[in-house]
Amino acid sequence: MNPPQQRGGSGGKREGSGGKRGGAGSQRGSGAARSGQGGRPGASGSGSAGKRRHKARGSSRAVGPDAGPSRKVAPKRRPTPPVVDDSGADVHIPDGVRLQKLLASAGLGSRRACELLISQGRVEVDGHVVTELGVRVDPVAQTIHVDGTRVVLDDSRVYLAFNKPLGVVSTMSDELGRPSITDYLPPRNERLFHVGRLDADTEGLLLLTNDGELAHRLQHPAYEVPKTYIARVPGPVPRDLGKTLRAGVQLEDGVVAVDSFKLIDSAPGKAIVELVLHEGKKHVVRRLLAEVGHPVEALSRVQVGPILLGQLRSGRTRALTAEEVGALYRSAGL
Repeated sequence: MNPPQQRGGSGGKREGSGGKRGGAGSQRGSGAARSGQGGRPGASGSGSAGKRRHKARGSSRAVGPDAGPSRKVAPKRRPTPPVVDDSGADVHIPDGVRLQKLLASAGLGSRRACELLISQGRVEVDGHVVTELGVRVDPVAQTIHVDGTRVVLDDSRVYLAFNKPLGVVSTMSDELGRPSITDYLPPRNERLFHVGRLDADTEGLLLLTNDGELAHRLQHPAYEVPKTYIARVPGPVPRDLGKTLRAGVQLEDGVVAVDSFKLIDSAPGKAIVELVLHEGKKHVVRRLLAEVGHPVEALSRVQVGPILLGQLRSGRTRALTAEEVGALYRSAGL
């Protein structure tokens, strides 16, 4: 009868082992319960905490029971401060054009190069140095200088060099029907006028513009803008003629003196001479040379201030460059 009892005992051990496994299972279950109370993310306890945080955030945005969804309010913009130079002068025109853009359009370099000119303190607006890149200016009403040279930013201004032929009168139109300057110009909307005059028997450089202030200064002897003439006269020319002309010669309307005199060429019976003077009197070169015994046979004006006639053909015009216009302003004290 003993063998059945041994099998029964063995069965009891297996049952006891099953009980241990059951005990291990119940330990894992209790661990899971503990984790659900406040342990691992994603457990039921963590979800409850997420809901509480969500409710807390919702309650912080709510203003009242009827409040709608919250909106972000953009911060108020501060007013743009005035752009001033180092002396405290306000030269900024709010609805103007950026200074570096205007300088670039005037041919002073790329916009980046013009920004560098400004930051280096080389640009003046209405006589005040400007180093602020945000400045805007009025190209018509304000005066701009770069390195002391005037820069004309008003694109309505016209500056032309004209090589006046012989026989053309220095008028824009002639009531007697003689050839005039307008006959050699293409149709234009601007009303141009000539700077100074050349008589019909004199050829060479005339400046044409609609800039009245500059034209006045270039013509007025008080501003001493030099004009250069080449004349053919009877020869030979005495060596002391230049000294005589520089000292001054008495004419019927006063004493006239040249700024400089030079003998360019000489041949039997004739000579080519150069005279520079700033007088604006009528026929002054012809009267001056006739007074010293060398009447003019042919006369041409080849330079006005810094502007050269150069290779410009007779009857033709060309637009002055920005550099030439700036140099003209400088010579006229503008």
